[in-house]
Amino acid sequence: MRMETIYDIQQLLKKYGIIVYIGDRIADLELMEEEVKELYRSQLIEKKDFEMAIMLLRHEIRMLKKI
Repeated sequence: MRMETIYDIQQLLKKYGIIVYIGDRIADLELMEEEVKELYRSQLIEKKDFEMAIMLLRHEIRMLKKI
């Protein structure tokens, strides 16, 4: 699966029945990071997808915290 945007990560999570919406964008992203980690620990996603998803999520979180 291609991982280029937060939307792509949402689609990956959705594939496993995981929909994250707390209402706070940073909290949503942090929870998505935890869910991606759990999918990787459970060996449901490949290492390259895991690494790209984590990188994208952390970048987005950093950008939002700068605002």
